[in-house]
Amino acid sequence: QVQLVESGGGLVQPGGSLRLSCAASGVTLDGYAIGWFRQAPGKEREGVSCIDSGGGYKDYADSVKGRFTISRDNAKNSVYLQMTSLKPEDTAVYYCATLSRWQLHPSSGNRWGKGTLVTVSS
Repeated sequence: QVQLVESGGGLVQPGGSLRLSCAASGVTLDGYAIGWFRQAPGKEREGVSCIDSGGGYKDYADSVKGRFTISRDNAKNSVYLQMTSLKPEDTAVYYCATLSRWQLHPSSGNRWGKGTLVTVSS
């Protein structure tokens, strides 16, 4: 059974950092581009960042450029999202997904994890 599991969320103060992980079971991620998405309360899901199968190409939403960094370790079958300089508006449930095409949009997501909650608040 294919599963993606996100972890690393939590409560952090504005300006703080978190590192999210996306671990896979039942599938090897090295053949897939992976995306991180988020959904804030009352808002639509949006793309945050994506990385190609080899880790050489990355894309970021304008709202997180310069603050978030996506990476992957195919040996560990995992993808990461390092988030720094966090703002209250980054508060959301963060999801990882395999991508059916190279597009930072939720419609490109194929297999999804259940998400991890990030709350940025003082």
